[in-house]
Amino acid sequence: MTQHKIILAGATGSLGRLAAKHLRAQGADVIALVRNSSRSQAIKELKELGVTVTVVNFSSVDDIARACVGATCVISALAGLRETIIGTQSNLVDGAIKANVPRFIPSDFSIDFTKLAPGTNRNLDARREFHGILAQKPIKVTSVFNGAFTDMLTGQMPMILFKLRRILYWGDADQRLQFTTIDNTAHFTALAALDAASPRHLHIAGDQLTTRDLASVMTSLTGKSHKLLRAGSLGLLAAMIKIARTLSPQEDVLYPPWQGMQYFHNMLSGVTTPDRLDHERYPGIEWRTARDVLEEFLAHPPSVS
Repeated sequence: MTQHKIILAGATGSLGRLAAKHLRAQGADVIALVRNSSRSQAIKELKELGVTVTVVNFSSVDDIARACVGATCVISALAGLRETIIGTQSNLVDGAIKANVPRFIPSDFSIDFTKLAPGTNRNLDARREFHGILAQKPIKVTSVFNGAFTDMLTGQMPMILFKLRRILYWGDADQRLQFTTIDNTAHFTALAALDAASPRHLHIAGDQLTTRDLASVMTSLTGKSHKLLRAGSLGLLAAMIKIARTLSPQEDVLYPPWQGMQYFHNMLSGVTTPDRLDHERYPGIEWRTARDVLEEFLAHPPSVS
């Protein structure tokens, strides 16, 4: 059996930590690259999983390369603005190449932005630009596209208006949307990192449902009618995004309100809907649906201080 050594950047975040957990469950050696400033509790949790934690200077390709020697794949679960997605990830992939690592998985965990027109999503534009850089590099790349994180339906994505019992949307209530939990995404990514034959793009969706479906799910779970709330057309949403960005640019913030609106617009447009899903490539994953996540959330709602 091949012994895999996987390098993981961004392991102190939720997705990275879960990817480390699934990699360790598969028997892989996992080396987490962290900054000096990384949270001690996050590092403690990684070590408890059996992960080797290595402090590196992400501005130094040589430093990264030394940490990557002998690795079979590098996973980036880094989150940030252009300086991270373009700058730090470029150093990461150059360090991997210098250490002769054969494979790289970039931090593309999102809707399939390769189908989007440039300028429709600031954060995803940076990832598309990084793809252009990767195309020039002598390393095999695999991107995982998971839609939106299902976990965000519990509040971070203001689609379900819990108190009002309304499901907010623009455009078509029957447009299919793709959702995957963070854990399912991490599990799939871990298996892709161990798969030397993984293709350039992989698409997953723990659930595919429409806004109308989501209203039915909430009605079923709560026993109380949840209705649709159409805020307007996609054209109106686009205009609102432009106004919000003009009045409150917050270009130095990773997720300003208008950025979330851009993501929602991209999903509701249907442009990013995948032609296929690749679940059969790694059987055995227990895919959690939006109903699963919402049922658990409603059974144990967060306490309000």
